[in-house]
Amino acid sequence: MWGKILGFCFGFMFGKIFGAILGLYLGHLFDKSLKNNFDKAGGFSSLFNGDDVHERQALFFSSCFAVMGHIAKSNGRVSEVHIKAASLFMDEMGLKGEERREAQHAFQAGKQSDFSLKETVYDFKERFAKRHDLLQLFLEIQIQMAFSDGILAEQEKQLLSEVSKQLGISKTHFAFVLKRYQAEFNFRKQQQRYQQQQGQSSSYKEGSGHHVPPNNNMNRAQALGLLGLNDGATEREVKVAYRKLMAQHHPDKLVSQGLPKHMMELAVKKSQDIQAAYEYLKKAA
Repeated sequence: MWGKILGFCFGFMFGKIFGAILGLYLGHLFDKSLKNNFDKAGGFSSLFNGDDVHERQALFFSSCFAVMGHIAKSNGRVSEVHIKAASLFMDEMGLKGEERREAQHAFQAGKQSDFSLKETVYDFKERFAKRHDLLQLFLEIQIQMAFSDGILAEQEKQLLSEVSKQLGISKTHFAFVLKRYQAEFNFRKQQQRYQQQQGQSSSYKEGSGHHVPPNNNMNRAQALGLLGLNDGATEREVKVAYRKLMAQHHPDKLVSQGLPKHMMELAVKKSQDIQAAYEYLKKAA
């Protein structure tokens, strides 16, 4: 509103009627841009509900591990594979001491019979309602836990579908995220085998944000799958998908929105996979 008012006044001062109309239009564009940025930051709710970055990071952390524990228990018991996957996830995050105990406690809480998945996800959604990229990453982390044994059981898929629905993610987009993660899972497995053979390990260069792991033996189908595309995708579709996915998984942006800094490596790895797929398709074009 203030953009329109100021634009009208200044426009009238310097250009009379024509200037006022032009100023009103430019003021409208300013207001619209300001509103979009404000909404992305959490809207007015962030001013009144004590929405602090550290509080959001703590909520993301505890909710994430609790739901992971619940999904791991979906088949009636938590397998050794799921326990190992949760432990490796904590290792990747560099969790030690009290932080690791907190993650373990949240994971154990999610396994209990009285754990309320609906309430936990509802509280999470309420706090991160305007942060769609974080909601999607939360879902991707739960899919990663379900896929840790290489098999997505029906009970796990039903729980993931429930979590997705409660997060406000459509069935169509849930299917897209699930399919893309499966391609990501298969690619990671291939990379691990390659690195073991070569005695290499992918490292992230601090501050670069675009370190690309080895992509030997990648094929077009894998690259397209990592970008969520089907065979026959055009060069423009590849570029659009790449830019959108990189924006969704940008580590610094996600941390500023509430992603715990310990989980930055997760976003980095996803960005690396997306970058590797795009680079392959660019060279193969």
